[in-house]
Amino acid sequence: MNDNVKILGVRIDNLTMDEAVSKLASMAKEDKVHTVFTPNSEILYVAKNDPEFRGILNASDLNTADGIGVVYAGKILKDPIKERVAGYDLASAFLPVMEQEGLKLFLFGSVEGVAQKARDNLLKQYPNLQIVGTRNGFFEDETAVIEEINRTEPDVVFVCLGAPKQEKFIAKYRNQFHAKILMGLGGSINVFAGEAKRAPDFFIKTHLEWFYRIATNPTRIGRMMALPKFAFAVLQSRKNGGNQND
Repeated sequence: MNDNVKILGVRIDNLTMDEAVSKLASMAKEDKVHTVFTPNSEILYVAKNDPEFRGILNASDLNTADGIGVVYAGKILKDPIKERVAGYDLASAFLPVMEQEGLKLFLFGSVEGVAQKARDNLLKQYPNLQIVGTRNGFFEDETAVIEEINRTEPDVVFVCLGAPKQEKFIAKYRNQFHAKILMGLGGSINVFAGEAKRAPDFFIKTHLEWFYRIATNPTRIGRMMALPKFAFAVLQSRKNGGNQND
């Protein structure tokens, strides 16, 4: 297998969950800022038509395959991806490592109060995890937000502003952050807070998580329409030798 796979012009790092967690642990020991994104099918389709966004994803230090659609795309392009490494799952797997290594975490995103709920829930699971700050995702003065986060001296920031806003925010200001890892994690903070639920294991294991999301939240159906468009674009890419938007 290749070290990375190109899907609609975006690099996906070909790692298992354990390998991705190990990479995060190594990043945390380096004296520089790393960016971590978890593109799903919808994000890849948006990036296909947004050169700036595509460039930001390709300039990251780690992109994992968030969604079975991305894994299937690798199969279609005959460049297989080892396994799905969803953002929420990756963050969850990294939490005990952060607790053990004494890494400091900042939770950033969603509406007022959600980050605090996420902190409280995470501390019930990981009482020794150092969560040094929380903040909602609504702001006008971006510089003030960065200064607020930097004052807490975090090693890791979960940036949960939704795509592509979070990726563009991270890329624009990465050099102003003092953290070691900036992770774009979308709605993960809502799940940590208990405000949203992951699909039951049955739906995840049978790759029907998308169906569960539509069934429990019909307003998502508009977003889900990106999935057939993504599949068609991948098929077209295969016909072109996999080079579309390289």
